[in-house]
Amino acid sequence: MSLTPSTMLALGTPAPVFALPEVTSNKTITLDSFKGAHALVVMFICRHCPYVVHIQEELARLGRDYAGKSVALVAISANDATTHPDDAPEKLKEMATRLGFSFPFCYDERQVVAKAYSAACTPDFFVFDAARTLVYRGQLDDSRPGNNVPVSGKDLRAALTAVLANQPVSIAQKPSMGCNIKWKPGHAPDYAR
Repeated sequence: MSLTPSTMLALGTPAPVFALPEVTSNKTITLDSFKGAHALVVMFICRHCPYVVHIQEELARLGRDYAGKSVALVAISANDATTHPDDAPEKLKEMATRLGFSFPFCYDERQVVAKAYSAACTPDFFVFDAARTLVYRGQLDDSRPGNNVPVSGKDLRAALTAVLANQPVSIAQKPSMGCNIKWKPGHAPDYAR
């Protein structure tokens, strides 16, 4: 396990478009699937990473807490399932079902969406406002496996509170930390080398 920080994509970046299969329904989910939502959270997660396992209950809670609040969430896994079979779509479906995810969980088999978002680790979080402009990127909160800080989602939740109130999001943002995305041979972007 290699501890990797998020790249901290530039604030103000427009949300990259995507079209990916959702693992529980096999429906195609696109950026336009979230039209009308005041905020959009795009999170890169997977099933096997201990940093994701540590926060997975909070991810499910986020989905429940923001249901009906004009916040859309989408989870994406981009790990190479050949080398990490626990991150294959059928295993991701099992994870989403077990945790009761109320948001789409997509699989980025070609890893092009992860590259478009400059995703580097799992978990990696991106919050876009109603204009789909990046206003937050970084950590869920200060909790990490073994540091005895409770998982609260405070950083991500603070960003969503600001967006929903049409207030600016604090630019004091900390990188997420986790396992590096498992790139296919020859697919790792320059920022991941």
